[in-house]
Amino acid sequence: MIGGRQPLRGRKLGDRRIRVERPHAAYFRWSGKGMMTAKAAASTPTTGFGRAMATVRRILLGRPLASDEEIGERLSKKKALAIFSSDAISSSAYATEEILRVLILGGVAALALGLEVAIAISVLLIAVAISYRQVCIAYPTGGGSYSVSKRNFGRNASLIAASALLIDYVMTVAVSTTSAVEQITSALPELIDQRVLIGIVAVSLITIGNLRGLREAGNIFAIPTYLFIGSAFLMIAIGAFRIVIGGEHGDFSAGIAEQAGRLPEQVGILLLLRAFAAGAVALTGTEAIATGVPAFQPPEARNAATTLGAMAVLLGILFIGITFLAVRFGITQLTMPEQQTVISQVARRVYGDGTIPFFLFQSFTALLLFLAANTSLNAFPRLLAILAGDSHMPRQFALRGDRLAFSYGIVVLGLVASALIVVFNGQTHLLIPLYAVGVFIDFTISQAGMIRHWLRERPPGWQRRLAINAFGCILTGIVAVVVAAAKAPASLIVLFLIPMLVLLMLSIRHQYEGQAEELSVSEDTVFAGPLREQRAVVPVNGINRAVVQAVTFARTIATDVRAVYVTVDPGEAEAMARRWERQLPGVPLVIVESPYRAIAEPFVAYLDVLAESWPPDREVPVTIVVLPEYVAKHWWDRLLYNQTARSVKAAIVGREHTVIADVPYRRDH
Repeated sequence: MIGGRQPLRGRKLGDRRIRVERPHAAYFRWSGKGMMTAKAAASTPTTGFGRAMATVRRILLGRPLASDEEIGERLSKKKALAIFSSDAISSSAYATEEILRVLILGGVAALALGLEVAIAISVLLIAVAISYRQVCIAYPTGGGSYSVSKRNFGRNASLIAASALLIDYVMTVAVSTTSAVEQITSALPELIDQRVLIGIVAVSLITIGNLRGLREAGNIFAIPTYLFIGSAFLMIAIGAFRIVIGGEHGDFSAGIAEQAGRLPEQVGILLLLRAFAAGAVALTGTEAIATGVPAFQPPEARNAATTLGAMAVLLGILFIGITFLAVRFGITQLTMPEQQTVISQVARRVYGDGTIPFFLFQSFTALLLFLAANTSLNAFPRLLAILAGDSHMPRQFALRGDRLAFSYGIVVLGLVASALIVVFNGQTHLLIPLYAVGVFIDFTISQAGMIRHWLRERPPGWQRRLAINAFGCILTGIVAVVVAAAKAPASLIVLFLIPMLVLLMLSIRHQYEGQAEELSVSEDTVFAGPLREQRAVVPVNGINRAVVQAVTFARTIATDVRAVYVTVDPGEAEAMARRWERQLPGVPLVIVESPYRAIAEPFVAYLDVLAESWPPDREVPVTIVVLPEYVAKHWWDRLLYNQTARSVKAAIVGREHTVIADVPYRRDH
């Protein structure tokens, strides 16, 4: 049934079904077999190169999926945890290091406060996670903070939230990838000069994996995520046992304990705030689940909220556990990026240097960090699709590819992240200052939007929920200021990019609105037939099959048809005119001499003459320029043909009272 009506009649032809609602309304569906529609046939590659590329595409991405298979691509909670939480969970691999890099500036004794800073950040994580669980339930259509702020604050606030999120997603891919490469170079230092190349290859592979669709990405990325979680928990358990029960500590931990009484004098509040701001990168990725709620299996909102809670618990345990081991083992080698990462030093201490468990853990950590980019490669395209649906981004971003993934957004994110890796030479510590600034701005806007949501809706228990979001809003707002101040002047780059993105999205929206107004048609207007006279003009370069086909087509759409032959040789033109009159009678040929050897300009000048010669008391007819084009058989032939047709088309695009019709001719016609 279509449009609420039962079809008047229908007949099935193999895999094709035509349904008729009323006169002049037919519906055709191609199932992928049998005869194809004209559109499907036109998209089928006809050249050897095109067929080869289609084969490669099929191998890399898999078979195309129909739209009604989308529900089968939804994610279970286990797969969603691997896809949407890998970013947040993986941040435990470098967040501790960022805290200790700051605290070491206050001396070795200051490292003792690393655990307290990690606990404070975990408290913030709990507040943010609880708040975003409420976002998942209140706004199950996805979009996260963009949807919340759009509903409660309007367009401008929502675009600020979206801009901050987009920047954070891009930075997530770059930071996660470079950090993963550092885990590899910590185990294999001889690869350090190849870190940029390794990073770009990794981003490319993850991009391809996401282009294959959500379910396939979940199958690919779930195992490494759970291997890291399991091996990290084992490392924390063994290390904690050796510290608490065995009394083991690092070379510097005794000195830390001795100086603990003087810590308040040696460590200023500013240093602690900077350490907190640096470690706050652990919260990046927390909002991704709220953005991608529609990707979950039904009930979507409840499953997303459950997954978000599980992610927060896992991240909190890993973050505090790794920081505890790093502090108690006295990890102090932090100043040079070429040296071992903190998590690799902890793993070396627990599992032993050069042992199989150590190399396995480093491998799992690197894999997870590579796959952490996968969180953004799912959330970023979905946010772009929502923005495109609201006309704030090019509408191509709302289109799904063959595998029901938002392919344009995935590819754009992969390219931008790869460019950042190259620009910053694959060094995580150079990228980190740009990271997490936008996400706390986003957190704050989201929590403020939820406050207004509860005040307006007032469902049962709204006071408790309001209190949670109010606490989260105040906390994330303070942290946003602290992070921006602590990471200045690098944070100013992000604070500059956010309004630039907002202006860009507003200009795109303005463009679409202007176009919609220009093309709008009143619902009361009835178009009974052609509103204006029309004539067809065919530019020709001689008499050949492509020209004959174009002229034949022109005669089907207009009664006034004429061909135009631009020549630089009057003698040749006379011979052409005699042959034309003999072989194509009934279609006048206009000879346009071009002493300066131009083609497009004389043709346009002839169109001007046609328009000016029309009687002033009659409306100028529509001129349809019918362009004959030869479709080359091989890809390497394409540069040899249709250059003149392209120049003519470029010269008349946008011309008043003029439309263009391309008539392609293939060899097998």
